[in-house]
Amino acid sequence: MNEELAKQILDKTVETVFGFQNPLSLEQARQKFAFDRRLPQQVTDSVDGAATWSSAKNASKYITLDNMNKRGAEDDWLLPPRQFNSIDDVIAAWAETNYTATERAVDSVNIAKSDNIMGSENIYNSFDMRKSKNILFTEGGQDLEYIVGGFSSSTSSFCIRVEESQLCTNSFSVNWSAKISNSFFMQDCYDCMDCMFCSHISGKRFCIANVQVDEATYRKLREEVVRWILTS
Repeated sequence: MNEELAKQILDKTVETVFGFQNPLSLEQARQKFAFDRRLPQQVTDSVDGAATWSSAKNASKYITLDNMNKRGAEDDWLLPPRQFNSIDDVIAAWAETNYTATERAVDSVNIAKSDNIMGSENIYNSFDMRKSKNILFTEGGQDLEYIVGGFSSSTSSFCIRVEESQLCTNSFSVNWSAKISNSFFMQDCYDCMDCMFCSHISGKRFCIANVQVDEATYRKLREEVVRWILTS
């Protein structure tokens, strides 16, 4: 996983959600769509001094997963026998091995600047992902694909800033909702499509701010909203 592939994922996601060519760089997208996400930060491997990425912000010592495994192959992380006469002796011995592992990934490929990734592919600067693919700047999720700036969501695709939601597609800024498609700024909604700025509604289409409108009105305002989102 590299920045070129991450940018391709961003471009495809933005174009699918908004219907416009992506005008944002990776860093601009991170600042705009993931400004409040708890993403992995760059830290230093205490063993070899290399830069690495971790979701643990306050650990005293870090070690990459590769270096952790190398040490395990050498001595199984066991220290030489010694006598413990006090809790201070125990704490001192513990300090010799108490590294926080970084860039943790299991059964995953093409992972960069990420941590705690399971069974996933093409993950960039994200944390706590499960069975997901093509993910950028996302904190927590499962069964996701083409998500940017997501949080704690599942079974969704082509969404930006989907939060604590599921079964969403082609949408932006969806919170605590399900079965949402082609919509923007949805809060606590269910089974809606082609809606914007709505809260607590279900089974609706072509609603703006909880007001039913005709399709022509919706389409006209949608284009204005998209331009506002991408340029503000």
